[in-house]
Amino acid sequence: MSRYLKWGGSFAIAVIFTLCGAVAQTQQPAKIPRIAYLVGPSSANSARYKAFQQGLRELGYEEGKNIVIDWRSNEGNRDRQRAIVAELVLAKVDVIVAVGAGDIRIAKETTATIPVVMIQGGDPVGSGFVASLARPGGNITGLATLRPELSGKRLELLKDIVPRLSRVAVFASSASPDYAQVLKEAELAAGSLELKLQSHDIRSAKDFETAFQAALKEKAEGVLIRVRGPILSPHRRDFAELAAKSRLPAIYEGVEEVEAGGLMSYGVSFTDLYRRAAIYVDKILKGRKPADLPVEQPTKFEFVINLKAAKQIGLVIPPNVLARADKVIR
Repeated sequence: MSRYLKWGGSFAIAVIFTLCGAVAQTQQPAKIPRIAYLVGPSSANSARYKAFQQGLRELGYEEGKNIVIDWRSNEGNRDRQRAIVAELVLAKVDVIVAVGAGDIRIAKETTATIPVVMIQGGDPVGSGFVASLARPGGNITGLATLRPELSGKRLELLKDIVPRLSRVAVFASSASPDYAQVLKEAELAAGSLELKLQSHDIRSAKDFETAFQAALKEKAEGVLIRVRGPILSPHRRDFAELAAKSRLPAIYEGVEEVEAGGLMSYGVSFTDLYRRAAIYVDKILKGRKPADLPVEQPTKFEFVINLKAAKQIGLVIPPNVLARADKVIR
């Protein structure tokens, strides 16, 4: 009897310990996913970052509660970005969000295992980021911005506001991985519009003034701006002032340049793009592999005109062009 009680007591204790262990295991707090977001200069593009956060909120994520976003800025220093990405890889973050071809390339060269969601991926196939848009095949997926027809649309809009337009200066940066593609797109579009292009290499903010002077000397009548990232973002207002001083109508890719005093922009809705990036993060956190998530193209575009800038250079925007604008700054 005593042996039975002893054995029964031991069995009961074992069961209790097992149950307690199971309860403790079930009560263990779930791991909060950590997202690394590579940002440009901290003061730039806040509307885009907010759009990404909004996208996460719409999917049920609340920063600091069930998701952590590690915002990392290189403050315009590309060399520093390599060190930042290496640091994030060592920390084993769950997902890296990389904006622009430069940061995407650094992420690709640094890790082949941590999922990378790209935004503004340009031509990701041509750049070697993914095997194909339908099946990326590696650890990178996200949103591309390859739309060759956009260069043609921008040149067309310049011609709509300057009917006699025949010479256009193209400001682009050879430091950008898609420099050759940018010039090729512009040349193809210019041919059908009977425009002659002059290319000017913008490798730093110091090149802006020289490029405008050269454009005037070569009798350009308009400017197509294909400069992005740290070269342009911190200097948007200075660039707009140089354009006004040169009295040259210029068209940009992003609305931020127009809000800073530029004449007009036509391009991808970046806030929509950034909001959609959150969907990729969500799918990856729920177990989907980047290799199996097709890369998406832009679906929403914006045309913005600044009438104050037009008045500064003595330009009258035709009513039919104004009617096509998504936003008019007066």
